[in-house]
Amino acid sequence: MIKRSLLIENKTTISTKNLQLVLKSEIRESTVPIEDIGFLVIDNAETYLSIPAMNLLIENNTAVIICGNNHLPNGMFLNLNSHHIQQEIFKNQIDASIPLKKQLWQQTIVEKITNQGILLEQITKTKNTLPFLASKVLSGDSTNMEGVAANLYWKSFFEIKFKRERFGDYPNNFLNYGYAILRAATARALSGSGLLNTLGIHHKSKYNAFALADDIMEPFRPIVDEKVYEIMQNFDEQELNTAIKVELLQILTRTVYFKEEKSPLMVALQKTASSLQQCYTGERKKIKYPKLWS
Repeated sequence: MIKRSLLIENKTTISTKNLQLVLKSEIRESTVPIEDIGFLVIDNAETYLSIPAMNLLIENNTAVIICGNNHLPNGMFLNLNSHHIQQEIFKNQIDASIPLKKQLWQQTIVEKITNQGILLEQITKTKNTLPFLASKVLSGDSTNMEGVAANLYWKSFFEIKFKRERFGDYPNNFLNYGYAILRAATARALSGSGLLNTLGIHHKSKYNAFALADDIMEPFRPIVDEKVYEIMQNFDEQELNTAIKVELLQILTRTVYFKEEKSPLMVALQKTASSLQQCYTGERKKIKYPKLWS
């Protein structure tokens, strides 16, 4: 089932009644079944969210995302007890060997660079060397092919002069918003599979509560890049507004492809997260990443 994404931009009171989320603003009142909500993005500082509503959202594995004054996602609430064998899964994850994590990271970066190469060729209509760089990724990406590929990718991606920076100029603001939504979706899927987001495969900062999400989202980043490129062709605005945020939220339902079926991104992330859990138990050797294009 495809879950709904709700964006709250006006002053709103959010409560719950009969397992429904009750949204009251100065304009109207509406209700939404909590079980239908996958993501709640709150982008208004005067929003009131009741504790019972928050608990029910989290119990239903809804990612509750809070935006800062810059309107970019700044924090997230997730279910910490979303799997019936949570302790066993945590133990497998903690005990994962270094060679296993290096192999999983190698596969992840190969997928990321491959996807970047496909998208870049679609946009520029010319061949590139990213498939070659993907073939040169070693265990643990010890030679940093990810960085080499990123340098080439961003130099060629946009028609305008561009430098990819977290707090950089347009369209970094669009990319940052899209990546934050992707990160939240990835973290939600990992949490739903009983995995500990804090414990990454490659990312290890002690200040990062979502290191594993940052790892697993890497091959999916080109979905955001593609959407931002599309927005730039259709919108003159360089600041985030409601229409552009809604466009970026649509990445959650974008279709991706497994061998046997096609799937919305938010569902595909759950399959990817489940396969990672199986890698930790020894049931699988590779993470199940989808193809981003058919």
